[in-house]
Amino acid sequence: MEKRQLGKSALQVAPLAFGGNVFGWTADEATSFSLLDAFMAGGFNLIDTADSYSHWAPGNSGGESETIIGKWLKKSGKRDQVVIATKVGGGKVKDLSPAYIEKTVEESLRRLQTDYIDLYQSHYDDLKTPIDETLATYDKLVKAGKVRVIGASNFSPERLLQSLESSETNGFPRYESLQPEYNLYDRQKFEREYQPITQGYNLGVISYYSLASGFLSGKYRTKEDASKSTRGEKAVGYLDERGQSILETLDEVSADFKTTPTSVAIAWLVQHPGITAPIVSATSTQQLEDLLKATQLGLDAGALEKLNIASDYE
Repeated sequence: MEKRQLGKSALQVAPLAFGGNVFGWTADEATSFSLLDAFMAGGFNLIDTADSYSHWAPGNSGGESETIIGKWLKKSGKRDQVVIATKVGGGKVKDLSPAYIEKTVEESLRRLQTDYIDLYQSHYDDLKTPIDETLATYDKLVKAGKVRVIGASNFSPERLLQSLESSETNGFPRYESLQPEYNLYDRQKFEREYQPITQGYNLGVISYYSLASGFLSGKYRTKEDASKSTRGEKAVGYLDERGQSILETLDEVSADFKTTPTSVAIAWLVQHPGITAPIVSATSTQQLEDLLKATQLGLDAGALEKLNIASDYE
């Protein structure tokens, strides 16, 4: 399996990340273990979660995903084969203060049943805490061996740049990765505002919403389709002329390659030179196998051009 360097760090990751938001929500513990086993068996190694997952599920308070991953790590004995990425400062509490990070990292380590976190990410920016204080705290955690690499998610371009400049000026660890929303439909914001930064600073990119809330799978082609599920309701916004053009092109390319629109949409991300590892989620091993196959699809230049033209924006 191909491995890609995450930013300038020592982390080497396969070109697809498993999104752990489903663990303890739509995937129970047994199913989660099966999914993680299948993911690793396919040659993949990057598992993304957060301390707040999955607080939105009835009866949950956050930390359920990390707890399940920790139990799986202990049972499987594969800690040294996995790159664990988790986050702090998300969910109901957007806090990147030193005291909060130092408290929360210990909770994540305990739930994950590990001595270190490979990639510790600022989930949401905290405008109340000075950037230097947050990065100085990460510096302490890296020096203590509790964190290997840090990353950012949901930062404005301006604050991301300020953070990178602070790291350079003060000798702090720098954010080696960014987690942005990016897919065939949602291209403009990342490409115009963030890609110049990620390319200029050689940051890894772990993109989320890879299928645009399921829209790019082709399941939601009308408002009637979208109204059938909560997730589908999010896809209504994609049902414009451009969205329909993207779906038609996905149908055409998937027919040419004898695969599914889902696989083509993921393959487009995997083959994008600016993306390190898009995040995918699954609640069954069959779903997961279809997603993993996308990394071997190998779209040719003609197919990529069709997709780029159909999803172009003004």
